[in-house]
Amino acid sequence: MASNREFPVATTPSPGIQSVDWEERVNWDRLKAYRLARVRMAMEKHNLGALLLFETSNIRYLTSTHIGYWAFNKGERYALITRTGDFRIWDFGSAAKAHRLQHPAMRPEQSIGGNTGLQGAIGPATGLPRAAAEEIASILREEGVAEEVLGLDMAETAVFLELQKAGINVADGQQAMMTAREIKSQDEIMLLTQACAMVDGVYQDIFEALKPGVRESDIVALAHKRLFEMGSEFVEAINSIAGERCSPHPHVFSDRLIRPGDQAYFDIIHVFNGYRTCYYRTFVVGRASQAQRDAFKQSREWMDAAIDLVKPGVTTDQIAKVWPKAEEFGFDNEMEAFGLQFGHGVGVGLHERPIVSRLNSLDDPVEIKEGMVFALETYAPAADGRSAARIEEEVVCTADGPKIITLFPCEELMVANEY
Repeated sequence: MASNREFPVATTPSPGIQSVDWEERVNWDRLKAYRLARVRMAMEKHNLGALLLFETSNIRYLTSTHIGYWAFNKGERYALITRTGDFRIWDFGSAAKAHRLQHPAMRPEQSIGGNTGLQGAIGPATGLPRAAAEEIASILREEGVAEEVLGLDMAETAVFLELQKAGINVADGQQAMMTAREIKSQDEIMLLTQACAMVDGVYQDIFEALKPGVRESDIVALAHKRLFEMGSEFVEAINSIAGERCSPHPHVFSDRLIRPGDQAYFDIIHVFNGYRTCYYRTFVVGRASQAQRDAFKQSREWMDAAIDLVKPGVTTDQIAKVWPKAEEFGFDNEMEAFGLQFGHGVGVGLHERPIVSRLNSLDDPVEIKEGMVFALETYAPAADGRSAARIEEEVVCTADGPKIITLFPCEELMVANEY
């Protein structure tokens, strides 16, 4: 199989983090207009009169508002857009007034305070869920879409029931938002590339820091610090896994001390201006065994086979078929092996379209399209029964094939602080 450096890297310019007047970088107005147009297109495609959004990534995509990740998917904020009108955002307390002051393109009536009960902490007897549903129903009538379908991405049960009581025809709106978000614009690709560039730098720091006596949690702390120094707005997760914890993959770090000869892999998931990374790399500390090298080589071969297929018109089942069956790498079934030989779209959300795995893609394949950006992940356990290799590359699908935006070296197993 080819090494990943035989695949071209992305050429989308990402010369700096800040906006400047002397170079074309992210055009924020173009980004916002593109996302709004994509939402309207998706509403039309899915025959929706309106969309009501509670999921944080969807709200950000539609409204370009953000009040920090303490509010992530707590149901405290919600947004509505109708086929005939502009979006509205109901926000947490004073955030509504802040948006009116800080978001000049937004009219005052587009940003208002809202509250549906703080995930039940304020009981439905107060009438908050009912009031929210009635207000939404009123807007649907005013904008002439009350008889059409309202797409809903997610909501508390009390809110969902009140929407039904208000006579609103509620359907699944998440599929429309997945349709909207699946094709990235040039500005989105630039932001995703910049987010990866930040992780490139963190992996250099991790490689230099890996040595006996360092804990998995120390690497997590290092990564958080560096990402925030470089401008990350949120670090969603740092998977830091070493030694016997590598196989099977536990998906969470511990306070385990790293020892000589340990294999160690990491996944860095952070957010830059709304756009995420998912980016694994595997190292070994001090010295590498043949079993560890073989596992890495196998993981790399599975990765390269998948990348080689990335082009418009290919379907996700074709990619999934180049990966091993669950039983071939130590699992009883595809459900338990899910997420190890895996592909997923990356954008304002961590898991967007396309999702690639043997669990779903063989029976329900999705077409790969130009402008999709997705991560491909592979995992290979080592013959020693404790080590394993984990590799992940983020890929832009272009008319000419795959362009890789995760650039920290990954052609062969790198030995940190080699003896």
